[in-house]
Amino acid sequence: MVSLRALECLVAVADTGSITQAALLLHSSQPAVSHQIASLERETRTVLLRREPRGVKLTPAGRAALADARRALDAASSAVRSARAAGQAAGGMLRLACAQSLSVPLLAPVICEWRRQHPQVAITLRESTSMDEVLGLVDSDEVDVALVPGAPSDHFTITAIAEEEIVLTAPANHPLAEQPAVRLESLEGAPLVHFASDNGLSVWLDQSLARAGVHLETVMRTSVTAAAPQLAAAGLGIAVGPVSAVSEGFPGAVRSFTPRWVRQLVAVTTAEPDPLLARFLDGLRRRGLRVPRHVRNQLTAGDPSDGPSPASP
Repeated sequence: MVSLRALECLVAVADTGSITQAALLLHSSQPAVSHQIASLERETRTVLLRREPRGVKLTPAGRAALADARRALDAASSAVRSARAAGQAAGGMLRLACAQSLSVPLLAPVICEWRRQHPQVAITLRESTSMDEVLGLVDSDEVDVALVPGAPSDHFTITAIAEEEIVLTAPANHPLAEQPAVRLESLEGAPLVHFASDNGLSVWLDQSLARAGVHLETVMRTSVTAAAPQLAAAGLGIAVGPVSAVSEGFPGAVRSFTPRWVRQLVAVTTAEPDPLLARFLDGLRRRGLRVPRHVRNQLTAGDPSDGPSPASP
């Protein structure tokens, strides 16, 4: 395999017309440059330089190789510049994936900030309601990082990002809305707007309720995480899910559970985050999860006791 150093020596000799001058230009020695040219000639199996009394000249084969040698050196320099720019958030690409409900409350503010402060960094985003699908994107190197709840399997590198509350949503006039905070067992038998089987929250919620010994009556299922609170507020029942699914201007009631029910949001990568990604994740940690003010006010008013919920995943 031809080394970049050998190509660099060929270009320097072509530009200076002298092995001695090429050595000076490269801060090297004349024998070292001659050795590199000889190795290149062995690789190409032809003579590249013709030595003359007043210096050296390229043979036709040498001239044929020169243009490609310059391009190879330019490409190598470009690769170094791109890597350095990415490390300094002055260039590069971030490929993100996340649970569907997290794109607006968690990612959007930081992505907007980066578009202003680091316009040279390209950012792509893929969303899904399936944990397996999101993690598969990381495994197959289709994305650099996935933002998901919980802690996936051990072969991933996990970086803690934020804490998210699990809340009850219901019509504004629902009896449970009269309470500042709700005990999970008080939901027994209530009509539930559930999640469809293609949404990872479906199995998670079933398991959480089963651990708590609470049984609800499913009246409807939806694949869209953010639709469950809206359907509950419309009068179809109640919904239980992440606060990230409750949008700005939500017309219903939002209540914390007591004890408070939370889950961890993490960044999942196949290895330790590189400098560019690490800087982006730092931004996510600093900002945390955005909760609309009127939703936050409803939850704060309840002031539920601390401690894990009996149904914490």
